[in-house]
Amino acid sequence: MNSNHVGGKSHANHASSESLSSTSLLTIHQYRSKLMDIIDTEPIFVLIGATGSGKTTQLPQWCLQSKHSVGESEGSLTSKCRVVGITQPRRVAAVSIATRVANEMKTNLGQLVGYSVRFDEVLSPATRIKFMTDGMLLRESLYDPLLRKYSFIILDEAHERSIQTDILFAIVKKAFHARKKNGLSSLRVVIMSATMNVDKFSNYFDQCPVFKIAGRHHPIEILHAEQDLTDTIHASLVTVFQIHRTQPTGDILVFCTGQEEIENMVSVTRETCFQLPQEQRNLVPLPLYAALPFNAQFKIFKSFSGKRKVIFATNIAETSITISGIKYVVDCGKFKCRRYKPSSGMDTLKIETISQAQAWQRAGRAGRESSGICYRLYSRETYENMPKEMVPEMLRCNLASVLLHLAAIGIKDFTKFDFMDKPSIENVNKSTELLISLGAITKDENNWYQITHLGRQMVNFPLDPRLAKILIASAELGCSEEILSVISLLSVENVFHIPPHKKEEANEVHKKFRSTEGDHVMLLKLYRAYKAAKGNKEWCKENYIDFRNMRMVANIRQQMAALYERTNFTKNSCGANTELVRKCITVGLYHNLAVIGKEGEYRTIFNYCEIHLFNS
Repeated sequence: MNSNHVGGKSHANHASSESLSSTSLLTIHQYRSKLMDIIDTEPIFVLIGATGSGKTTQLPQWCLQSKHSVGESEGSLTSKCRVVGITQPRRVAAVSIATRVANEMKTNLGQLVGYSVRFDEVLSPATRIKFMTDGMLLRESLYDPLLRKYSFIILDEAHERSIQTDILFAIVKKAFHARKKNGLSSLRVVIMSATMNVDKFSNYFDQCPVFKIAGRHHPIEILHAEQDLTDTIHASLVTVFQIHRTQPTGDILVFCTGQEEIENMVSVTRETCFQLPQEQRNLVPLPLYAALPFNAQFKIFKSFSGKRKVIFATNIAETSITISGIKYVVDCGKFKCRRYKPSSGMDTLKIETISQAQAWQRAGRAGRESSGICYRLYSRETYENMPKEMVPEMLRCNLASVLLHLAAIGIKDFTKFDFMDKPSIENVNKSTELLISLGAITKDENNWYQITHLGRQMVNFPLDPRLAKILIASAELGCSEEILSVISLLSVENVFHIPPHKKEEANEVHKKFRSTEGDHVMLLKLYRAYKAAKGNKEWCKENYIDFRNMRMVANIRQQMAALYERTNFTKNSCGANTELVRKCITVGLYHNLAVIGKEGEYRTIFNYCEIHLFNS
């Protein structure tokens, strides 16, 4: 999609008009001369800078000015220059930072500066600074493992250690050495973060140098609860209104665990405001989570004259984005964490305690522009018992998608791949077994893994391998239209909205979507009803369906359908014959099938693991 796409224009409008004048105040400018020398002389280095120091917005511009960004025969920034690529863990960060940098460089978004995220791209042949999510660069590496179009790769927010970031560490390192070995133009690499285990990163990237810049943090008062507060939703809301009534001006950032919790807290805050005295109704509650549509996400950057923002956010707000005006932080001390148990083959999404590093990142949000206060809804003792750092996602998640990607780029022995932290052999073996059973990879006579034709097809889709196989199988079974709908619904959080004070009413309305054929057919019934209502917002409200999530579902489905056709699959429909949908689902998820054992217990067919039904 080129730069005249409507998305490019709408995002550009949110760029702050003050950003140009404030750029020179960033701490990183004190180090410009030293950093320019390092950029020119060091092929790889680690840059540590506190949140708000300016590293994410300024360093890409300086890299572009480096001699390494200009082709050998060019003396200026021409169309033959290569690209400075910057990765971000989250879409909202990639888009908002690209918007700001384009504003600073006085260029339209999509020209000199652009971005690429899942389902949205604002680029042109003139783009020289490209912000993107980790996943987008990973997909590029499938077709160009040497990343030839890039002169610089900047891996930002490296401390988050997402599963995609960890794979990128290895792929970028491999590309760096391969280009050097084969006499190709050099690839320069910068690893950036606000905080990290410096020695670990330096050692992994060939003992590369580390450069540190100071931040501009103001004093932050940390207030701990006398004891842990178990009902963190209620405690957070009480704290918000206490701040609003008693503290001077300044916006509030509340850390929450998930989307449903956030939407409920936004709703309760809005309703409670109407019960306050007129002079205290100037509180603007806003949600922030990864699945939120861009236009809604960008509201957090707006200023509301005479009003106080309160932003309810997931850990997306810890480091990825900078929100001006925050003076108060409310930290519940929890986050949602995905974990994989190889013995059962099951993924779980659990609410767990954050690390000390996360706690300090959250508190630091209050001290960006002036002194601030962080209200921790847990005791000092609980903080002291928190783990120092979060366990990398690579060590706690299903590796099937990772290993399929590695097979696609020619890695034959997964156990010898250059992971920064090697996952357990049990996890690697179980994930490998899954891919073999799906027909995505095979093992040859040398015990090396090879990707199959089916595996090549599966890796084209940004989906879990099991879902990718279901989508591919749907063409032959004649139900691709239906499977596209079901998979899109599985790609977002719960679309069934159940307000706390209207549970019985919502559950009664939702009965119309239920099916004796299972949850997947229920989701299909819901999507068909939504389309019949033409995505009407009032219909969603009447049926207690999350309108925002359904819009996201429709967007995902549209993009997935386009990708499906580009990969030469034909769309078809099974109409009322939903048995075909169930057969197709079984093709990819048969590992989850269970039978009743001798004593009435349920056991999975794949590894005969005992499971229990959970009534939600």
